[in-house]
Amino acid sequence: MGRSVGFLYPGYSAEDDYPVIEAALGDVALPVVHTLMREDAHRVDALLDIGGADVLAEGAAALRGLGVDAAVWACTSGSFVFGWEGAEAQVAGVTVEAGVPASSTSFAFVHAARHLGLARVAVAATYPADVAERFAAFLGHAGIEVVALSSRGIVTAAEVGTLGRDAVLEFVTANDHPDADAILVPDTALHTVAWLDELDAAAGKPVLTANQVSVWEGLRLAGETRPRSGLGRLFAA
Repeated sequence: MGRSVGFLYPGYSAEDDYPVIEAALGDVALPVVHTLMREDAHRVDALLDIGGADVLAEGAAALRGLGVDAAVWACTSGSFVFGWEGAEAQVAGVTVEAGVPASSTSFAFVHAARHLGLARVAVAATYPADVAERFAAFLGHAGIEVVALSSRGIVTAAEVGTLGRDAVLEFVTANDHPDADAILVPDTALHTVAWLDELDAAAGKPVLTANQVSVWEGLRLAGETRPRSGLGRLFAA
């Protein structure tokens, strides 16, 4: 086995995406450490607790013990809800505690969009509208224009994790926009990695999903940047 990228994942919902993508990659390890989720809610106060420094420090210390080469806080809403500077502080804290380069899913979306040269995007968010708007603001800070923003209004990660292939394909493609260069799907609680090529094909453009960009970002930090097939246009680029 080659490089190892560790993920801090809040609670339990779509964490099984990581062994699926690990098997598809075949030559990297993607261990997951579950972090404390006192309340499962896509609500600002709950998300601020989920992404708290104490919670991430404990998880990052566990990743240090696993000897990973890079670490990712695999929670989009639990990072962008802190704003740009707050999300930077999160990553800095994880870097210190894990002892390796670190990032978060929110920054992974920004870096992936820049890698693909995306200027305008549609966002298909499973969150309530007020939380989805904070993701759009985060992207805007990075100079990425959100031309369409949709929200499914699901409050809990557990419910998001129950959505299957057909529901995911329908939700993503229904919330495209003709002016968008890509569709961004920002929830690590949503299963997507088994259908990444299908999503791209159905949309006719890149679809970036939270667990996909989290793994891509971790591999980038670990120096594993060669193209990969079967995991959407992002990995193929």
